[in-house]
Amino acid sequence: VRAGRPRARPAAGLIRLLSRSDRSFRIDARQLQRRFRSLQRAVHPDRFGQRPLKEQYYSEQHSSLINKAYQTLLNPLSRGLYLLEVSGVELAQETDSDADSAFLTEIMEINEKLAESKNEGIFEEIETLIKVKQEELTREVTAAFERGDLQEAKKLLGKMKYFANLEDKLKTKKIPS
Repeated sequence: VRAGRPRARPAAGLIRLLSRSDRSFRIDARQLQRRFRSLQRAVHPDRFGQRPLKEQYYSEQHSSLINKAYQTLLNPLSRGLYLLEVSGVELAQETDSDADSAFLTEIMEINEKLAESKNEGIFEEIETLIKVKQEELTREVTAAFERGDLQEAKKLLGKMKYFANLEDKLKTKKIPS
């Protein structure tokens, strides 16, 4: 880093790496995928197998960063959390007391259904519900970011975390033992 030049945050470039926008929550998934594939073709370690060790190392590092950026930006929850982080919003762990009681009751009821059921029909119902809720929350988070309301985005992303956890539990339940 040269004197007088501010040092960029290490993670601040993930969005710039894969998209034209610097800090927008709204992305074009197809454009993101095209950019990802293009960059990976250019730096993938397989292309550098016969090159000097230093070039192989840089290839591996860049390929890893591109993969991280793609996975982070592809998922609305991780993309939103990343945007909050680079915007300087504290990502302290939320507690259940931070969420409204109606929301927590809804999460508890879904958890109970999931824990008690072995019925594939119930799993499909829960899967559909989670998908609808995640899409709704993604729209709300998009709107919050677009109007610059980072605290609202943070609150909504906290709710998205609950549904992501439910989704993980559902996947575990659906795997035959």
